[in-house]
Amino acid sequence: MKLKVLGLLFASVFVGAQNIQNNPGSNHGNKFEQLGTILPTPNTYRTASGAPGNQYWQQRADYDISAYLDEDKRNLKGSETITYYNNSPDTLEYLWLQLDENQQSSVKNADYPSSSTLPKAANIDRLKTSELPAKDDGYGVNLEKVTDANSSPIKYVVNKTMMRIDLAKPLKAGEKFTFKVDWNYNIPNRMEKGGRGGYENFPEDGNDLYTMTQWYPRMCVYSDFHGWQNHQFTGRGEFALVFGNFKVSMNVPADHIIGGTGVCKNYDQVLTSAQLARYRQAENSNEPIEIVTLDEAKKAEKNKSKERKTWKFEAENVRDFAWGSSRKFVWDGMKVLIPENNNKVMAMSFYGKEAYGLYRKFSTKAVAHTIKTYSEFTIPYPYPVAQSVEASNGMEYPMICFNYGRTEKDGTYSEAIKNGMLGVIIHEVGHNFFPMIINSDERQWSWMDEGLNTFVEYLTEEKWDNKFPSKRGPAWTIVDYMKLPKDELEPIMTNSENIARFGPNAYSKPATGLNILRETIMGRELFDKAFKTYAQRWAFRHPEPADLFRTMEDASGEDLDWFWRGWFYSTDPVDIAIDKVSIATPDYDATPKEATEVKYKTDAPALNEFEDISKVRNRDEKIKFYVDGDKEVQDFYYRYDRGEEKVDTSKEYTLKAPATDKLSPQDKSQGIKNNITAYQIDFKNKGGLVMPIILEFTFEDGSKLNDKINVQIWRSNEQKVSKTYYFGKKVKSIQLDPMKETADIDTSNNYWAATSSTEAPSKFQIFKQAQRETARGGASGKVNPMQAAGKKN
Repeated sequence: MKLKVLGLLFASVFVGAQNIQNNPGSNHGNKFEQLGTILPTPNTYRTASGAPGNQYWQQRADYDISAYLDEDKRNLKGSETITYYNNSPDTLEYLWLQLDENQQSSVKNADYPSSSTLPKAANIDRLKTSELPAKDDGYGVNLEKVTDANSSPIKYVVNKTMMRIDLAKPLKAGEKFTFKVDWNYNIPNRMEKGGRGGYENFPEDGNDLYTMTQWYPRMCVYSDFHGWQNHQFTGRGEFALVFGNFKVSMNVPADHIIGGTGVCKNYDQVLTSAQLARYRQAENSNEPIEIVTLDEAKKAEKNKSKERKTWKFEAENVRDFAWGSSRKFVWDGMKVLIPENNNKVMAMSFYGKEAYGLYRKFSTKAVAHTIKTYSEFTIPYPYPVAQSVEASNGMEYPMICFNYGRTEKDGTYSEAIKNGMLGVIIHEVGHNFFPMIINSDERQWSWMDEGLNTFVEYLTEEKWDNKFPSKRGPAWTIVDYMKLPKDELEPIMTNSENIARFGPNAYSKPATGLNILRETIMGRELFDKAFKTYAQRWAFRHPEPADLFRTMEDASGEDLDWFWRGWFYSTDPVDIAIDKVSIATPDYDATPKEATEVKYKTDAPALNEFEDISKVRNRDEKIKFYVDGDKEVQDFYYRYDRGEEKVDTSKEYTLKAPATDKLSPQDKSQGIKNNITAYQIDFKNKGGLVMPIILEFTFEDGSKLNDKINVQIWRSNEQKVSKTYYFGKKVKSIQLDPMKETADIDTSNNYWAATSSTEAPSKFQIFKQAQRETARGGASGKVNPMQAAGKKN
């Protein structure tokens, strides 16, 4: 009982100091205020909980398209019939379509100029491109005719990359309108002109590889939150698109192989009998089967058929359609079962001989791994197909994406190329979920597409390989960006076209923020439930940022407005410093707790080594998997035989574990009972962005203890706070944020160590005085230490 009183007496002394220090005064800003009117007002379409409202609506557009690929002229000719459904409560006088290929034109592009300066040197071609007025380079969409269902001409206006169709009579709520557009365009060499779609020529064999993306006039989104999303396409901000059903026919050279969005409906007409038999075999195989073999692809490269074939595809409830076509393609596939919805998916890859050594080993397995992992964290993958096409770039569309990953000419490759290829495949396949299904407005908010996808990409890379060299997601990887001067930064909540450092802002910072939420602020259980709830609520719908912010709070019970305000709406960095450590030491004998030893079967390294917290915790999950007595771990969740050594579960490893990895409430309120030493740690918020305070104490006997102080400690004073601890053994050092979880930009002020000159002023006389006050029952009017029992440190 006496020791308990002494612990409380320590508390009364230091709590008094803290109350003075935490006086808000002018130090209280708005970091913990609610977002309030920053977010749009909830309504019947979008609720305050973040869920779609009971009157939520969205438009629909169905497409029937015929395309003719002229390989000699490198021209694509198309005819499409669009049926547009007005599910809104509004009457529409006109419709807007996107003409993305106009961005490739020298005269039809969006005309978003950038600042320019005189070059130090320029060749003739460079000077020609500067001629005024600009000469038409022949690229962009050529509209042949636009008619209604009765073949009557429709008036239309083209404004750069947007096309407005003026309706003869308004389209009322609940009505549909069918019209037809005939068009063509010259296919650009995307290796020279850039962009996402086009052709790549291979001089060694004289063949082309076509990526047909953004290739047809596409409906813009008309929504409750934006009206028509008809912002010009500049090549950066991507797309806002409408869900619908597609029927697409593609007439191509007879020896071309096509991979496209959806399911091919006539493989029996376009494949040889041997290829069709292999496809049927792949549909039931757990390992990739070559449907078109390397030998067949090499033979087709040489023969170059002049015959033609038509491939027919159908896709339901998708927002876009893309395809790849080439006689160079090797094609492999395997089945993937998504357990959450029992969906049998064909995972497939298409690639030339230049990528064979990498893609044949890894691509389809990475596709399978990706859709299974994303299904766990978001929604079950709903489509029948998932494809990766090697095309020396990276871009995504429903059920198909284009990635890079070629070997050297002798078939060898580096680890960097392999991991880069795996990362881009996971990223682009992952885009099936964000934004192809959870269909955010990419033109306005790139981060809702790229940032959310990059976050789940990181989780997926981790489950592919615990040592995968992820470059985006771990908190410490964003530090160099966060420490840049403020005039080089924008908030995440910035329109796509206005971001100076697009990669860190749209990809890395939002992904890192979500990882910090998951690992450090909310915890995995709360975060995963809330994030999955967001995905389920907004699958096949059009979410906005407020819908994500509100859902994450609604499903978790956590007030996160301070985090959205700091991480998404400001450019403040994290820089929390240990400013001062004060010590009080009474004279008692020490009886420290002994550390315990715990034996696990694991191949994990020592947990005290610095690594990203996600990697460490994933290995902890792996340890638990063994301890629970389950069978051999199969690569965390799913293992495909990738040639790596399997885990040897027969070995036992001994890890040194501390007596406790977190301070108990008893330790916090009373102190460990013998040889109590009190430590008051003063912290400064130098960066401006508040975060939880994470501490690792190392004691003189070599043991360690961890504690995490909730971010709410900053709510009364956002500039400085103090925290007091009581231990039964001497602290040798204190490390702030030992696992680099918070993206702290300056770790030089995160460490304190006791030295021979460290002062430890005795508070013994203070305690004697307090005891005398206790004996008199607090007659002096001072605080009775027993009355302080309910006070928290």
